[in-house]
Amino acid sequence: MSLRYFVRGMVVSATLLATPVRAELISTIALVKPSVVIVGTFKATNSPRFGLRGTGFVLADGSAPASNLVVTNAHVLQRPAEEDPDATLVVQIRTGATDLQMRTATVLEVDSLHDLALLRIDGPAVPGLTLRDSDTVREGQSVAFMGFPIGGALGFSPVTHRGTVSSIAPAALPTPSAQQLNPQAIRNLRSGSTFDIFQLDGTAYPGNSGGPLFDPDSGAVLGVVNMVLIKSTRESALSSPSGISYAIPSRFVAQLLQRRQLK
Repeated sequence: MSLRYFVRGMVVSATLLATPVRAELISTIALVKPSVVIVGTFKATNSPRFGLRGTGFVLADGSAPASNLVVTNAHVLQRPAEEDPDATLVVQIRTGATDLQMRTATVLEVDSLHDLALLRIDGPAVPGLTLRDSDTVREGQSVAFMGFPIGGALGFSPVTHRGTVSSIAPAALPTPSAQQLNPQAIRNLRSGSTFDIFQLDGTAYPGNSGGPLFDPDSGAVLGVVNMVLIKSTRESALSSPSGISYAIPSRFVAQLLQRRQLK
């Protein structure tokens, strides 16, 4: 066999092997996209009236495929000093290829220790994503995440990145303030306990905070992207921050939802 035909055969084989992978991700993006939302604040007299704070995603409520529950990072809800305190917390959901609908959001539960928050939005239920047990995730596993990078500077169309779980490593978020302390947080602080986070080789940006880390094949949520608190804690000694991204495992989202259901 000549070298030319050998190389051509290798290219064709590689293409055939790669095509199903790309096709699966294309289908998964279409499945995940309607559930990924923009979290921000709104006030009619402000300019601009809407201020993007981060990403969130609608979470399926039990067996129901649609719900009004939204998961995001707790730090996404923290207002900067210059922001109008009277602005309303809102979520923008996608209702078409380019159409967005604004919904008022209410904070149901906050887990400051793991930087997670559960919101409820008004209006009709929205297609939700399902959680997958993050204890099944292994280093080297392929993942994808979706959100609105760089604070919406690239537009309000969700952006998808592929990556790999490069490490599952212990991390501790900054100590909660006195206003955020609860019995569970106090127990964890006294014990000095940490929790495992996913370190990713895909590059995310601050606007990605709160977005879903998901399985590229099924769209099931494996974690929540965190680009501020974990990064500042783990990389505070670096003069030039790395391109590493991090995510909170989904098991903490399940615990947050369970606490809410027990109330």
